Amino acid sequence: MTPLTLTLTIFAIMLLLMAVRIPIAVAMFVAGCTGYVAQAGWGPLSSFLNTQAFARFASYDLSVIPLFILMGHFATQGGISKALFGFASALLSRLRGGLAMAAVMASAAFGAICGSSVATAATITSVALPEMKRHGYSGRLATGTLAAGGTLGILIPPSVPLVIYAILTEQNIAKLFAAAMVPGLIAMGGYMIAIAVYVRLVPGQAPEHDVVNERLTLQSLAGILPIGLIFLLVFGGIYGGLFTPTEGAAVGTASTFVAALLKRELTLAKLKYCFYATAESSAMIFMIFIGADMMNAALALTQVPDQLASLVTSWGLSPLMVVSAILLLYVVLGAVMDELSMILLTIPIFFPLVMGLDFGLPSESVAIWFGIMVLMTVGFGLLAPPVGLNVYVVNGMAKDVPIAESYRGVLPFLASDVLRTLLLLFFPAASLWLVQFVG
Repeated sequence: MTPLTLTLTIFAIMLLLMAVRIPIAVAMFVAGCTGYVAQAGWGPLSSFLNTQAFARFASYDLSVIPLFILMGHFATQGGISKALFGFASALLSRLRGGLAMAAVMASAAFGAICGSSVATAATITSVALPEMKRHGYSGRLATGTLAAGGTLGILIPPSVPLVIYAILTEQNIAKLFAAAMVPGLIAMGGYMIAIAVYVRLVPGQAPEHDVVNERLTLQSLAGILPIGLIFLLVFGGIYGGLFTPTEGAAVGTASTFVAALLKRELTLAKLKYCFYATAESSAMIFMIFIGADMMNAALALTQVPDQLASLVTSWGLSPLMVVSAILLLYVVLGAVMDELSMILLTIPIFFPLVMGLDFGLPSESVAIWFGIMVLMTVGFGLLAPPVGLNVYVVNGMAKDVPIAESYRGVLPFLASDVLRTLLLLFFPAASLWLVQFVG
């Protein structure tokens, strides 16, 4: 069997197992083991497995993942989202489509202390969806807005996928967070513009005027004060040199816990749920780590990734064309895989290829910019059919809205995503501007 045939066989086994609903971590692990045994035998596989798990999980940096996840659960269960949406709706209620814009703004603010797309979508939906329905928003626009707004949970730092990218590529987490800030704000602004255009082009999707009882008061401003303080404490401490990103995650988690206690909504049952849900999510991510490591080890033995890099380089394509092709592949993969699995499986293959291209930028800048481009692109998979995990989550909470309507609702936001991705692709400076201020 040729290396190329074996590589295709490994991927075919993985996709077949995924098709019969085998968990993706197990599918990657089994496919990787099969390819490894076919090339090296059982003995080397046993030796690899004997050391790989400890080598992977002994990393201190990995502790940032469960900490940011726990921070998000404290924020979710602590009732912080209600204050965010109330403030945003009071601020934007005079605009046409203002409640939808408020949901996007609240999602961005909540994402700044959450780091999870699905958690952001579910939390803001529970607060915003009833209000949007009560004010006459269509199920299509309401669910589409909330599903798209949820993606800001991974675009606005802290971002768990971005942490994983930093660990895989050995990049500075603080610099990647700084690089994601401007693109995340561009995403929020783009979604709000998409809403403003959509409600004017498609009549009947939103009321002519939102009559919201909320008013912008000192009390509503005080409601969002804890979120602002947590954000300043975490990121101010990281960029001020007071602590590392991992220590910042611990400080942020403790601060969010205190804020949730002060809200008096964090019961003992909710507290237990926070820890159980964090353990479950962390275990899932770490299992995907093991599965992806096994797949990548088998693929490395075939030497096909190195041959692919040499082949692409020999074609003489421009670096932007190569990156564009990689991003299009991520869009396709998003139809069958979640964002974490895509990053863990593909970054060890694509990252060396991209770093071997000449963009006229320092290597660290290229690594950071490519990470932001990957983060922007994998968000497509959270909205686009047939998977669209965010769409499924939001639609499951809107029992009376057909799933087809929710998919139609995300189309304007996907168009905004395309424009934003093109902007960041052709103007890397938008991602790298804040990085220059990080020591």
